[in-house]
Amino acid sequence: MLKIAIQKSGRLSEGSLSLLKDCDVKFSKGKGKLVTPAQNFPAQVLFLRDDDIPQYVEDGVADLGIIGENVLLEHTCEVDLIKRLGFSKCRMSLAIPRTEAYQGVSYFDKKRIATSYPVILQKFLDKHNITAEIHSISGSVEIAPGIGLAEAVMDIVSTGSTLLSNGLKEVETVLKSEAVLIGNRDMDEKKLQILNQLMFRMESVLKARGFKYVLLNAPNKNVDAIINLLPGMKSPTVLPLAEQGWSSIHSVLDESKFWQIIDQLKALGAEGILIVPIEKMVL
Repeated sequence: MLKIAIQKSGRLSEGSLSLLKDCDVKFSKGKGKLVTPAQNFPAQVLFLRDDDIPQYVEDGVADLGIIGENVLLEHTCEVDLIKRLGFSKCRMSLAIPRTEAYQGVSYFDKKRIATSYPVILQKFLDKHNITAEIHSISGSVEIAPGIGLAEAVMDIVSTGSTLLSNGLKEVETVLKSEAVLIGNRDMDEKKLQILNQLMFRMESVLKARGFKYVLLNAPNKNVDAIINLLPGMKSPTVLPLAEQGWSSIHSVLDESKFWQIIDQLKALGAEGILIVPIEKMVL
C-alpha cells in the first residue's frame, strides 16, 4: 500500500485533494482525521503539516508527498522530486518599504531581512555576494519592517495585496514555486508498481488540464484552412452537417492558444464554436 502525504489545511490542500479526486482515488476526509485509506486504490492518505512532509517522506513514514517546491528546497531532505504538478503557483520575493528607492540587489547588503525561509534566502544572498542579517520568523513576516525588526522581508507572494497593505513593495523574485510530488528513495518493487499506476493517472489528468476540446461548424471551402489552425492531437475530426456545404470540425487545442486564433477562425466562417473541458487525456 502506498502512503501519500498531503497538507491537512492551507493553500496546497485543496489542489492536492482535487488532483487525487480527478485520478479517481476515493477516500473520506473526516474532521480531525490524520490517516484515511483509499476506497478503490491501494493507498493511504496522510494529512500532515506541510513543513513535516519532506522529513516524513525521507524517513519512509510516507512514500509520497505533495508539497510546495519552496518547502522542498527549504528543508533539503533526501527525497526524489518526481513531478511538478502545475498548481498552487506562487513566487518568493524580496520586498522593502514603499518609500525606499531600489536600484538592485546591492540594496540588501548589510540589511536585516525577515523570512520564514532562511535557507532559500541565504542561497540567494550567497549567489549575489550579499552579506545580510537574516531574522528567521514564522508567520506575519510582512509586519517586520513596521515594528523595526527588519528593513526588508522575503515571503511567498501570490497577488501582492498583503505586501501592499503593510506598506511594502516587491522588488526581487527569489524563486518561482509550484506544487510538486516527492517520493521516498527506498520504495520496494511493489510500491513502485503502484506508483507507476498512480503516475499514469496523474499524467492523463495533468495533460488534460492544459487543453480544451473544440467543436465548430464551418463552410466546406474553408475546412482545410481551419484544420491548419486546429491541428489537434493527431488530426481533427471532420463530419458533414445536414446543411449542404457545411461541416463540423472537432479538435483538441492548447487552451493558451485559443484566444490567439479566435479571430482567424471567425474570419474563415467558423460558427457555433464550443469549448469543452477535458477531464483526462491518454496519449
